[in-house]
Amino acid sequence: MPFNIIRDDITRLDMDAIVNAANSRLAYGGGVCGAIFSAAGAAELQAECDKIGYCETGGAVITNGYNLKAKYIIHTVGPIYGENPKEEEKQLYSCYKNSLELAAGHKLESIAFPLISSGIYGYPKAEALKIATKAIKDFLAENDMDVYLVVYDKASFHISEKLFDSVKSYIDDKLIKPDSRRCLCDEGVSVPLPCLADKEYDYIPEGSTLQGAPSAKIQFEKKESLDALLNKKTETFSEMLLRLIDERGMSDVEVYKRANIDRKLFSKMRKKDYMPKKTTVMALVISLKLGKKEAEMLLNRAGFAFSESSKFDIIIEYFIENGIYDIYEINEALFAFEEKLLGA
Repeated sequence: MPFNIIRDDITRLDMDAIVNAANSRLAYGGGVCGAIFSAAGAAELQAECDKIGYCETGGAVITNGYNLKAKYIIHTVGPIYGENPKEEEKQLYSCYKNSLELAAGHKLESIAFPLISSGIYGYPKAEALKIATKAIKDFLAENDMDVYLVVYDKASFHISEKLFDSVKSYIDDKLIKPDSRRCLCDEGVSVPLPCLADKEYDYIPEGSTLQGAPSAKIQFEKKESLDALLNKKTETFSEMLLRLIDERGMSDVEVYKRANIDRKLFSKMRKKDYMPKKTTVMALVISLKLGKKEAEMLLNRAGFAFSESSKFDIIIEYFIENGIYDIYEINEALFAFEEKLLGA
């Protein structure tokens, strides 16, 4: 996917460039900077940095990667937080913008950032994340590149407390716990009430009754024959997707950019036999701004459904119900709750 958040050690990543949260003198430092210098080979890297000499706050310069798997290191100087918040916000945004433009100028296809200024420079992590996401989002709207935001551990990553608490409350209300979810329904036996509420059951054998209400009658829909199901003409996933795009008057580029999907994968979706991953379908749901019913139909065409026992599904449902279709914000929430991200 074009933008991904991962938990890893940035010095071990194999890509075109990693970004160093540098100081203005481009000298060996602490934190991420020290780790990158050590892994790259401090003497050689420092010698090249010395030739460059200086980088202003918000600026970016490039050096070789030396002993790293990454081909290049882009050094950017983040602001120290606290004296002039508005100016510091502009400078932090420029760190990402200038680094990405420098990478594009060198025709690089992949780049990994740490969360700049969120360590010893003191920028609040939730605010730093918001600025990083906006800068990356703005760049990817006009450019193609695989961009990674690398978080070393869970303590290094924060979304806004208000959003986290709101999503958590929604999950707690919606999530069906495993021990109250399933039962085996054999023909002629009573059916526990939780089973009837389970949306995955679309058929309960005739002759079953409700536990605790033996006189109650269950109305059954007749199951269609296998031949009838096979002969029923329905849209394929690709056909429905293309119809929805046309109905909304959207371009292909607009759809795959908003879905955090690369162009090559999107082109495959035009084939009638293409079957996507669930994360890809959900990304398209967000891109197309589908309501719950249309989202369920598109999922169904790909062989999926919303599940009340899936935290991932419930988080997506939260954003749909609240009319929030920003895939970057959704992915931040998914990452915070340790779920897979949307896109492909």
